[in-house]
Amino acid sequence: MTSDLASCLWHQTCQENPAFPEFTGEAEADLVVIGGGYTGCSAALKAAETGASVRLIEADEIGSGGSGRNVGLANAGLWLPPEDINAELGTETGSRLSQLLGSAPQMVFSLIKKHAIQCEPERNGTLHCAHAPSGLKDLQRRHAQLTAIGAPVEMLSRDEAVARTGSDTVHGALFDPRAGTIQPLAYARGLARAAAAAGAQLHSQSPASAISREGSSWHVATPKGSIRAKHLIMATNAYARDISGYDAPQVIPVHYFQAATDPLPPALLEKLLPKKEGCWDTALVMSSWRLDQAGRLVIGGMGALNHFGSTLHRNWLPRKLAALYPELKDATLHSHWHGRIAMTTEHLPKIIDLNGGLACFGYSGRGIGPGTLFGTAMAEAVLTGDQSCLPVPPAKSHAIPFAGLRSAYYETGATLTHLISDR
Repeated sequence: MTSDLASCLWHQTCQENPAFPEFTGEAEADLVVIGGGYTGCSAALKAAETGASVRLIEADEIGSGGSGRNVGLANAGLWLPPEDINAELGTETGSRLSQLLGSAPQMVFSLIKKHAIQCEPERNGTLHCAHAPSGLKDLQRRHAQLTAIGAPVEMLSRDEAVARTGSDTVHGALFDPRAGTIQPLAYARGLARAAAAAGAQLHSQSPASAISREGSSWHVATPKGSIRAKHLIMATNAYARDISGYDAPQVIPVHYFQAATDPLPPALLEKLLPKKEGCWDTALVMSSWRLDQAGRLVIGGMGALNHFGSTLHRNWLPRKLAALYPELKDATLHSHWHGRIAMTTEHLPKIIDLNGGLACFGYSGRGIGPGTLFGTAMAEAVLTGDQSCLPVPPAKSHAIPFAGLRSAYYETGATLTHLISDR
């Protein structure tokens, strides 16, 4: 995302602030990781814990990309329901991926506890809310598929959903107790701190400028130095930059923006999300809302805030907030920010085999659990040479025709929707 980080709530309230130096000089390592988000930091942590020497380089600051700008919903599974995943990957691979990602929130919250990461963890579940009767049908389909594979999800009636959300705009909800909310930037930085404590060497403000394969080693150049490593993990996801010698896999960039209220008074907090579940809805142009630890309501929707039509997104936010909670019709929204999501045409994450390295991308808005899982698994795979631990089989290449046009289509649709909705 390209919005000013100073305007992002998560950057204003982050309690994890480790400092990492710029990379200079020359170094050798068992593993070089490019990208300092959930995937990269999880990979660095896992590798360092096994005793490998690790260098992680981040072009900006740890968590400055999507990991520090998202909603903070630590969801189980993917946006796609299990049968759709199986249709794309086959029953065996799809079922295994669903089971692994169903356990991803447990991995996230276990790491938070193990490393005492100060990221406001609330594991009270999430609510996928029906925005209309048609949305309720979709949730019922998802409920049937999830319970069929053993997921402990629960369908809530309209009355139950209204009581849990405090909003009479919902028509029911799918409750997933495996999930929860976190302060997303603090989680990324906490993983980085833990990786450094385990022996990994991390560097900010150190973009990779060139990559080459020389014999059995990777050579990664930065503006002020170079790293030679046996293994490579590319973990840039939606924030890939131009790097000489490396063609980043194509993705469809989709944006998501948010803002936050002031901390709400105790009387309102007794009614609005009293159990602090994170929420998102079934609308084609999705919305989300949740509380942070201080009692701010964080609300968002699809779209970017860096173009001439972004005023429509900003103007829609208070209307949406008032529709959800009439008590907040006069509330002031602060800290507007947006981030970029890497989507694939199948809405599935991908791993690319780089012939001695791995690249991962395409979480399609589900970065916290999948990023942690995929980063950890990729570190194990490259260090052991055994790819059977990977959540999905790696491919040799990936391309999306007209990715830029598809991105413009999503942004135009979101902008037009926010022009007319909730009036």
